Amino acid sequence: MVSKIHSIPFPFNTVLRIAISLILAIVLMSMGGCFAPPLRDSQNVGAKFPDEWGEKQTSNQSIPEQWAATFEDSQLRELIQVALANNYELKAAAARINSAIAQARIDGSGRWPQISFTADHQQVQIRDAGFGSSRFGVFEGVFGVSWEIDVWGRIRDFHKAAMTEADATQFDYYGARLSLAARVTQSYFELVEAKLLALVVEQSIKDRTIIAELVRGRFQKGLVRGLDLRLALTDLATAEAELKDALNRIQIVTRRLEILLGRYPAGNEVSAARLPPLPNVIAAGLPSELLERRPDVVAAFTRLKAADFRTASAKKLRLPRITLTASGGTRSTDLTDLIDPRSVAWNVFAGLMQPILTGGRIEGEIFRNQARAEEALNFYKNTALNAFREVEQALAAEEWLRQQEMALKEAVEQTQSSQKLAVYSYRNGRIEILTLLDSYRSMLRAQTAHLSITRQLLSNRVNLYLALGGSV
Repeated sequence: MVSKIHSIPFPFNTVLRIAISLILAIVLMSMGGCFAPPLRDSQNVGAKFPDEWGEKQTSNQSIPEQWAATFEDSQLRELIQVALANNYELKAAAARINSAIAQARIDGSGRWPQISFTADHQQVQIRDAGFGSSRFGVFEGVFGVSWEIDVWGRIRDFHKAAMTEADATQFDYYGARLSLAARVTQSYFELVEAKLLALVVEQSIKDRTIIAELVRGRFQKGLVRGLDLRLALTDLATAEAELKDALNRIQIVTRRLEILLGRYPAGNEVSAARLPPLPNVIAAGLPSELLERRPDVVAAFTRLKAADFRTASAKKLRLPRITLTASGGTRSTDLTDLIDPRSVAWNVFAGLMQPILTGGRIEGEIFRNQARAEEALNFYKNTALNAFREVEQALAAEEWLRQQEMALKEAVEQTQSSQKLAVYSYRNGRIEILTLLDSYRSMLRAQTAHLSITRQLLSNRVNLYLALGGSV
């Protein structure tokens, strides 16, 4: 009699799974910090910045909450509100926020079970051996469920990256509002300047017309040469050409302003009569405050954090994934059986997938996201340094522009006096016609330059508000 020996199978698969789990646990403990996004410092801009601005600030008045109101022009404030409500670029920026929020929802959807259901109906025909056939309909209902358990937070980091991108898009929108208000304000100032210049040229034409008639009368009496009359008429024609140029500039700026207001560029007149007085000097605060106040700087730093989250998510592609899947359904020729729970067949699977060889795909994904994070870091530093430059530049420009304005104001007063003396001297035959005409040209140039520098002072103040990240 031969006896049979029954051996108990060795649980090799179970031991292998335990060993893999232990190895993974050790690896994760040793690499724990490698998967977390780095801690970033918004004050690290790649260069040491001073504790105070290089230009002295002589005012204790802080940045106004609504800087447009400091210009004391109700028409300007109304135009800014119209632009904020109707400008299409700003509406596009707002739409980008909604798009970014929707993308964040899409990127975070993998954290939740995905459930699908399919209903179908088929017509089946069966032939028997006696060449007969039968035809009947089959109803089918199939459902499926899949869920990746986000053990390591890979999907969570991917979702955080998308949410952070949405935050950055919102800061872009705030920056677009500031930029739009600044463009409306500066275009409005340019329009006022152009209109005032047209009035100045019109007055100059009237004065030169009087001179031309004076010279004509003296010529008819034989007191002056024909050359004098020709020079006076040429000077008058030149002034009329300058008026046409000023009127053309009015229509160009008006149409540009209408686009900013969301209107058809019909060139309709915009009420603008005077340049407002320059607001009081403000305190620019501290350079460190700028990094938290400027929307474009904050947006750049926020995108850097989003890139870090994407890098962390990409690194976790190396780790095993745990998935749960379930499927089931029923098939019947009777529709009533289709909804009978007893006729449903189903199955559930739990699986673990550990990437081993991916042809460099995972490493490439990690390297790409690391490069993008490095790009975002350098873009942030460059954005911050440019923000500092814009503030320093605006602060320095204001002092120079103030000095220019004072000098040009004095020049206007002097040319006005010299013009009166020139007319008197010409009537008495003490000066030539060229000296008289030059006095008119000098006064027009001085008035034009003074209008321009006054407008530049106001525009520079807008640039300062914009550079400091003031609100509207």
